[in-house]
Parts: sequence; C-alpha cells; structure tokens
Amino acid sequence: MSEIRTSKDGIDYLMDILADKPRTITRITLWKIPHTTHPDEVSLKIGRYVKRKDFSGITLEELESLVPKSELTLTDEEFNSLLKFLQNNFEPFKQGVKKYIPLDEDFNLHNIEHLKAFFGNPEKQDLLNFIIYHDIIPADLFIAFEQLTKVHAIEKFQKMLKEDLTEYKWQKWFTENSWVLGTEFVKILDEREIDTANISDFLMEAYDGFIDIVEIKRPEGNLKFWADTKDHNNYFPHSDLIKSITQASKYIYEVEREANNVKYFERVGCVKTIKPRCILIYGRSDEWNDEQKESYRILNSNYHNLKIMTYDHILNRAKRLIS
Repeated sequence: MSEIRTSKDGIDYLMDILADKPRTITRITLWKIPHTTHPDEVSLKIGRYVKRKDFSGITLEELESLVPKSELTLTDEEFNSLLKFLQNNFEPFKQGVKKYIPLDEDFNLHNIEHLKAFFGNPEKQDLLNFIIYHDIIPADLFIAFEQLTKVHAIEKFQKMLKEDLTEYKWQKWFTENSWVLGTEFVKILDEREIDTANISDFLMEAYDGFIDIVEIKRPEGNLKFWADTKDHNNYFPHSDLIKSITQASKYIYEVEREANNVKYFERVGCVKTIKPRCILIYGRSDEWNDEQKESYRILNSNYHNLKIMTYDHILNRAKRLIS
C-alpha cells in the first residue's frame, strides 16, 4: 500500500521502487512542493543506485554513475510534460504505429473538420477499401466502432420504450439495426409490398437466400398480449394478439402465392420464396410472471413458421449479442 510521508522540512513525498536487482536499485519519488503565492507543485525524482555493503554489513546505496548522473529531478512543468508525452505516445509507439494524431487539446476543431471531410466521402465503399488496404484504421478499432454503435442503439431502444412512438419510428430503428433480429438474416429487402393488398413491415433475405417476413406492432397503443382472465387456469392470447397472428399468417400465405410470379421476383431481387417464416414483434414481457413465461414458450411451440417476440425479448437478445 502506498504511503505519503513528510520530510523533516515539512514536504510531503511518496516513494516507490521501480526495479530491485542484485547489484542495483531504481527508486522513484514524488515531491509536493508547497508555495504561498501560487499552487503547490509536484516534482519527480528518479535515480539508479549501486548497492554496496559497509564494514558492518549494512547495505548502502550510491549513484550508479556521476557522468552522466544516474539521478534526475523533474520540475512540475517537466513532470507534467512527461505525463502528457506518455499518455499520447506510449500505446501507439508500442503498437508500431508510424503516424498518429494524439487526442489532446491540440486535436482542435480544425483537425476534426479534416476527419469529418475524410469520412464524409459519399463513395462509402471506395472509402472503406482505401482505409483497409492502406491500414489507416486497425481491425480492432473497426470492431470497437461496431460494438459502440450497437451499445448506443440499445440505449436508444431503451429510451424509445419509455415514449409513446408511432410504428414508423420503430420501423426506422429496426431498419438501422436489423442485427437484433438474429444472424439468420442477411439484409432487409427494399421491397415491402407483397401484393396490391398486403404490405409487410419488412421482407428479409435469410442467410440461405430465401424470403422471410418481419411484422412489428408498436409496444404502445393499448395492445394486450394475454387475455384479462384465465381459461381452465391457463393464460391464453388476447384477441389483439390473435388478430396480429392472423395478419402475419396472411402475409406468409400471400408470399407463398407469389412464389411463381416473375414480376414479384423482379421487385424483390430474385430472392427465392419457399416456406417463408415470420417474426412477429409484439407487446412487452418485462413484467411477466413465471407462469406467463411458460405459457409464452408453449404458445410459440405451436407455430412452425411463425415466431412471436416481445420488445423485451428483442432487448435481451441485443444485450446478449454484444456482451
């Protein structure tokens, strides 16, 4: 445990050993120099000393070298400059980075505008290729960017759950963060229209190249998941949920009917349509009891091409995906 001591002259100091070898010892000391006219200063003393024993066997220390002197005391200004130098340069130097911009007070608005202009290139793919092929940003930083983006997305999701938002805003969030729907989906298709009478929230291309459907109902709007009373001591779906399940099932049926429609395939980009599945995002489950959770599991098991998820299921999945 570090202990701050006080010298005979009333100066506080903190001492430690940087290295203790058989012949030499390297010590470091922080001194807090008091002043009456301006704030106290902190100086740093560092020295390497040779160990030797006197006639009585007591170990003494003397400077390892006098020219150049193996002991140095840095003033407050020099010490702070050293700290700044290490903070800005140690990690890049250690990693072998040849050129870099330290993120300190010198990283001013002018530098930031240059970076914005660089990353604001409208040709995003060309920009990414340039960055990757020239090793401008290391791979681990790309991963950190992606992770941070997902963390912010989850924070926004949690905030949205506390507000009474329209379905459009939820559609927009899911469009920007389709990763929460699971790794089985590759991308959201531009086309939403199944036929002239049916428009889903999302048509998705699954990892196997086939079409799936995502239908969302906003968590607000007084839509209920479970009926107000039990039947034979069992929880069962509210009529609101039954209507949404029926609508989702209708979408599945209509997508299957379009399987041989050439014009439809042209609209969706030739993604194959065989036995489409649907994810229905509906309601909240954060206050469910254990019996309701079991009933939900049983309810989902009855559908082979439809999966019901609440907004809280989506939130928990997202947290697990980035953990």
